Amino acid sequence: MKKVAFKTLGCRVNLYETDALASRFKAAGYEIADGDSGADVFVVNTCTVTNTSDQKCRQAIHQIRRKHPEALIVVTGCMVNHRKEELLQSGIADYVIDNERKAALFDIIDEHFKTGHSDPEGYDRDLFSYQPAFDTFHTRSLIKIHDGCNNFCSYCIIPMVRGRATSRPAADIYDNVREVVAHGFKEIVLTGVNLGRYQHEGTDFEQLVENILNINGDFRVRVSSIEPDQFSDHFLALFQHEKLAPHMHICLQSGSDDTLKRMNRHYTANQFREMCQRIKAFRPDFNITTDIIVGFPGETETTFKESCDFAREIGFSHIHTFKYSVRTGTKAATMPDQVPEKVKTERSEVMRQISLENKNRYFNTMQGKIQRMLIERIDSKGVARGYGENYIPVILNNCKAEKNTFINIKLTEILRRDNEEKISFSCEPIN
Repeated sequence: MKKVAFKTLGCRVNLYETDALASRFKAAGYEIADGDSGADVFVVNTCTVTNTSDQKCRQAIHQIRRKHPEALIVVTGCMVNHRKEELLQSGIADYVIDNERKAALFDIIDEHFKTGHSDPEGYDRDLFSYQPAFDTFHTRSLIKIHDGCNNFCSYCIIPMVRGRATSRPAADIYDNVREVVAHGFKEIVLTGVNLGRYQHEGTDFEQLVENILNINGDFRVRVSSIEPDQFSDHFLALFQHEKLAPHMHICLQSGSDDTLKRMNRHYTANQFREMCQRIKAFRPDFNITTDIIVGFPGETETTFKESCDFAREIGFSHIHTFKYSVRTGTKAATMPDQVPEKVKTERSEVMRQISLENKNRYFNTMQGKIQRMLIERIDSKGVARGYGENYIPVILNNCKAEKNTFINIKLTEILRRDNEEKISFSCEPIN
C-alpha cells in the first residue's frame, strides 16, 4: 500500500480539489498519510495570488524535499500555471501538473507507480471531473461549481492562472450534492472563483441554489466567498429557507470609491452599502463578513479612513484584512505611489481592531438567540465544538449528542480571548 500526503495552500477551490483527490486515492487503496510521518508521494496544491504565496509554496516544496529525499513530489495548482517553466527547470518536483489537468492527478501518479513513468501532458484538460469526496480533511463538504474569472482586478493574477470564467454543468453539481449527503455530510459549502457569475445552459446562480435546497436530505448549504452583486429579492428570500445558512463572505476590498476604481472593481461603495441594506432588510440577523485590502497603491490617509468608516458602518462581523502585496504581471504592480510596508502594517492593525469591535457588537445582538449547531468535534471531556447557521462558533459542555449531528441550542455566554479575534459562544441545548 502506497502512502500519499497532501499540502494545500490558498483558497477553498484548492481545498475542494484536494479533498476530491484524497478520496480518489483512498478509494484505490492508497493510505492518506500525515506529511510529517512520511509518505511515498507528496502532493503540493499551490497558490500564486501574491509573491508571498509563491514564496510559501517554494518553501513548502523545498522542505518536503529536504525531509523526504526519496519521496515522489507532485506540484499542482495556480503556481504551476504561473511558473511552470521555472518549476520544471528547477527539478525540485518529479511532476508538475497544471490546473487544467489536476483532476487527472490520481491517474498520472498511479500510472507512475505501475509503469515507472507518466506523461501529464497526455491527459485531457478538464476543470470539473473530480469524483465526489467521501472522506475529506474537513467536516464540511466543499462543492466546486465555477472556475476562472473575467473581472481582471488590477491587483489579481487569477484570470491568468485559472483562465476565463467557466461553470460546471448543473446536473453534475446536483449529483455531487446527493452523493456527499449520502456519504453523511451535513453541511455543503458552494465554492468557486466567482460564484455569483455561475451560468450554465439557462441555470444561473440563483436557480442553482434554489434547486440544491430542494434536494432531499437533512443538510444545510453555505455560500462561500462571493463577489458583490445585485442580488435579486428572490435570491435574498431563499435565506429564509431552513437549509440555507444566513451568512455570506462578500468581498469589499475597499470602502473608498477612489481605491475601488484603481482596483478595477465594478461597483461603488454606495452600491455595496445598498446591497447590504437589502440583505439585512430580508434577514436582520444576517452575518456579513468580508475581505479588505489595506495599503493599495495610492491609498492615502483620507481614502484609508473612508475604508475604516465604511467597515464600521456596515458592521462586518469579521474582516479578513490583507496587506497589499505586489503581484508581478498585474497592473497594480507598476502603479505609482506604492505604500511603505510599515504603513501597511499600521493600517492592517487598525482594520483588525475595527473587525474585533464589529464582531463584539454582532455577537451581543445574537446573545440569547436560538441556533442549529452542527457538532464538528467532541473532545475527551465531552466538550463539543461547531457552528450555528449564522457561522457563529459555539461550544457545548457535557455534550450528549454525537459528532456530525444537528442540535438546537441557545447562545448563552460570549467567550472572549484578550487581544484576539477568536470569540465564541457557550450554549445550552434546547428541546
